[in-house]
Amino acid sequence: MKNKAVFMTGIREMAICEIEMPLPSPDQVVIRLSLCGICGSDMHYYESGRIADFVVKGDFILGHECAGTVVQIGEQVKKLKVGDKVCLEPGITCGQCEFCKGGRYNLCPDVAFLATPPYHGAFRQYMAYPENLCFKLPDNVTPLEGALVEPLAVGLHAASQGRIGLGSSVAILGAGCIGLMTLQAVKAFGAAHVTVTDIASKRLNLAAELGADAIVNAKEKDPIQAVMEFTGGQGVDVVIETAGSETTVQQTAYLVKRGGKIVFVGMPPSDIIPFNFSKLLAGEAEIKTVFRYRNLYPAAIEAIASGRVNVNRMVTHEFLFSQTKEAFEYVIAHREDVVKAVIKLSAD
Repeated sequence: MKNKAVFMTGIREMAICEIEMPLPSPDQVVIRLSLCGICGSDMHYYESGRIADFVVKGDFILGHECAGTVVQIGEQVKKLKVGDKVCLEPGITCGQCEFCKGGRYNLCPDVAFLATPPYHGAFRQYMAYPENLCFKLPDNVTPLEGALVEPLAVGLHAASQGRIGLGSSVAILGAGCIGLMTLQAVKAFGAAHVTVTDIASKRLNLAAELGADAIVNAKEKDPIQAVMEFTGGQGVDVVIETAGSETTVQQTAYLVKRGGKIVFVGMPPSDIIPFNFSKLLAGEAEIKTVFRYRNLYPAAIEAIASGRVNVNRMVTHEFLFSQTKEAFEYVIAHREDVVKAVIKLSAD
């Protein structure tokens, strides 16, 4: 068998190369990867070569939203067998720091996260990975759905951080993949009224299909004015920012209800953004942030298997392994049309 990978070889440059077939260590399995989604972080690296202090140096494999089939197991593997469909949680943590031992392993400072320099990602055909981070998929969950467990976990964590409960009113800023995953997550948590804002009509129409109670096109109407009309001037219990734009970050202070919560998920374009903190101080609003997720893969898989969450509707574009560079360029050229693009790494 041959193993190939797509390497980022420079800014907006990629090449397909043959690499060695992996061999499993005793606690690992080898997976024939079927699909991998293109994440916003992948696009950041592809276009600029860095995210904050994480810098791509040399040829680099992107991708971390992935699923596939077990083809080989290590001698200590007990729960998985050859032929099992699995999705991969992409962060290998140390297990020893205060965050790991305290249950907040997503904050582990020594995590080895797929496609975060210097750790290569999943745009390859075969990969060895620890058994305990490979989650078996139920028979009725496809590898495509398995690849989308990762972004769904982000949405579930955002809902958890916002302490969404039965009857909550929510505003989600941004109707990209994470925004739409968050929409479905807050609905599953019991939110009663959810407003989604964006500037792309196609994404907003999809939000309406997926259960948004109100959609606001920010090109046509001021989201702050719209939300205040919906809520009688009070604002919403929870504002979740997923767009990562300076404008939407600033809007959160004007949308949140007194005593409410703001959850920041999106990656802002600048490290420092002007923000009206006096609005929050006067209303004793809380700010929470989201960094990946923790202990949510089983819940995400069950939400998909039970039909409570529809991740298939997120996928607007599919590309072959040989078309990976074309896929990235397509996303750049059609940002408002693409919700989630995925790469078919094998014929499964």
